[in-house]
Amino acid sequence: MKYLVTGGAGFIGSHLCEYLLARGHQVTALDDLSTGSLENIKSIKTNPGFQLVVDTVLNHSVLAGLVSGADIICHLAAAVGVKNIIENPLQSLKTNVEGTLNVLEAAVPSGQRVVLTSTSEVYGKNENVPFSEENDMVLGPTTIRRWGYACSKALDEFLALAYFSEKKVPVVIGRLFNTIGPRQTGRYGMVVPRFVGQALAGEEITVYGDGKQTRSFTYVSDVVAALYLLSQNKNIIGGVFNIGNTEEITIRELAEKVKMLCRSDSRIVHLPMEEAYRDGFEDMRRRLPDLSRIKEAIGYSPKVNLDEALKKVIASFRE
Repeated sequence: MKYLVTGGAGFIGSHLCEYLLARGHQVTALDDLSTGSLENIKSIKTNPGFQLVVDTVLNHSVLAGLVSGADIICHLAAAVGVKNIIENPLQSLKTNVEGTLNVLEAAVPSGQRVVLTSTSEVYGKNENVPFSEENDMVLGPTTIRRWGYACSKALDEFLALAYFSEKKVPVVIGRLFNTIGPRQTGRYGMVVPRFVGQALAGEEITVYGDGKQTRSFTYVSDVVAALYLLSQNKNIIGGVFNIGNTEEITIRELAEKVKMLCRSDSRIVHLPMEEAYRDGFEDMRRRLPDLSRIKEAIGYSPKVNLDEALKKVIASFRE
């Protein structure tokens, strides 16, 4: 089959492109290289089944042509990282909402399946943990910038489901929970590569806030396998699915684990949230997925535990 992967030179997108090519599919990656990179796709750039188009999902004519030539669209192009989102709110909102709208509209004439990658951010401050797909969204005020990102991804989901209902575009939505792995950068605020980079460099490992906030981390191979199965299963159209891991850890414990695995002498220090980020940030205390729906639908169960995932990330940094 012919896949179009928007954001295909990004962290998750490049791993998905590799996964698809290894299974005999033809892959076109669309990426403006704003947060993706040519380095991410160096292992596949000469593969005869792969094509990179350097452009943006905001370019209607280019996108329409690529969509028309594909069987399945995996839409990963989006603003990434808390730091990036807070510092560039307008571009983040435009990329997320207008880009998704363009992808869905381009799929109307031929009815290509669209796999939309959403985020656990849409659950917001909901305290009903673990989060199931039918949980309410509890978002903060419009004056806090991070909620703009959560709202934009929720709007993406609303758009996708509206196009499914009214325009018969076959869509499926995957809500990703804190994906980690090789090629992820700490440049945009992602915590694991930031901790690993600091630990290996002998710098202070900076924990934002009290460190008691908890997260669950999913290794990228588990995520791309889930996205692939969601793209292939014909019985789940119109569905929304959490993609994550149920192994919960505090951010302080994560810092300690990274320090130990790196055999680092770095000190772990705490930085107040207001110093870590400028105006427009509010944290969530817990974020943990309920995976029962995706397990029933496609048999998903994460295979890589946190220790193994961190070791792989550390090895990729050392390389």
